[in-house]
Amino acid sequence: METFVTFAQLAEEIAREAGEMLTAKRPARPEVLATKSSPTDVVTALDRASEELIRTRIRAVRPDDAILGEEGGSTGDGRVRWIVDPIDGTVNFLYGLPEWAVSIAVEVDGEVVAGAVNVVPRGEVFTAARGEGAWLAGERLRCNTGVPLDRALIATGFGYDAGRRRVQAEVLAGVLPAVRDIRRGGSAAADLCSVAAGRVDGYYERGPQAWDYSAGGLVAVEAGARIGGLNGRPHGPGLTICAAPGLFEELHDLLAPLDPARDA
Repeated sequence: METFVTFAQLAEEIAREAGEMLTAKRPARPEVLATKSSPTDVVTALDRASEELIRTRIRAVRPDDAILGEEGGSTGDGRVRWIVDPIDGTVNFLYGLPEWAVSIAVEVDGEVVAGAVNVVPRGEVFTAARGEGAWLAGERLRCNTGVPLDRALIATGFGYDAGRRRVQAEVLAGVLPAVRDIRRGGSAAADLCSVAAGRVDGYYERGPQAWDYSAGGLVAVEAGARIGGLNGRPHGPGLTICAAPGLFEELHDLLAPLDPARDA
């Protein structure tokens, strides 16, 4: 019988292999293959190649599991579901910036129980298993605690739709004066792992999808962070907030009056 730890180990193994393939095959400047939600929301041939590699490796070991991938959609209907982002931070990948990742999570009966995030250019693979902690290079991760809002370094991201970005800029204008500073890396999965590693104190974003936050969110939670949405709702595309308890509530209460889940 699979355990949460063995799921995490398999996710890590596959994420590492996908990262190696992407590193080996990435040309000097990858070409855009297609666009999704807007002309700036891009897909490269290597997004699809990475997801196909991941799907093939999962099916070889666990043929009855369901898979949800950013590029290939949902397949299968098993009680175990793999949630895959073949390249989180595709624009960074396209431009040769270092903040992009392969993200693989495992969900059992609707609960994320294992995950791996391979931030490939940094050579860092974050892993977590439910109840077993979050890890990087053999060291257990702990998020920063006891940080007040006005001293908190907060990560965020922006959507691709122009109207949404306009609102996100308005929200940012309300957040920035109340915190230490803002960081925008370009990969939600990597941002959540940065919360886990204490490289930022918190994170919020409107728009991330399950493949963006499932693995990184578990890494953050297993490192002691809290993750959620507005007013007690679960985190998701509406809004995802992540920080240590205490700071989470302060960041939430700063964001709530700004109505960050709106698009206009």
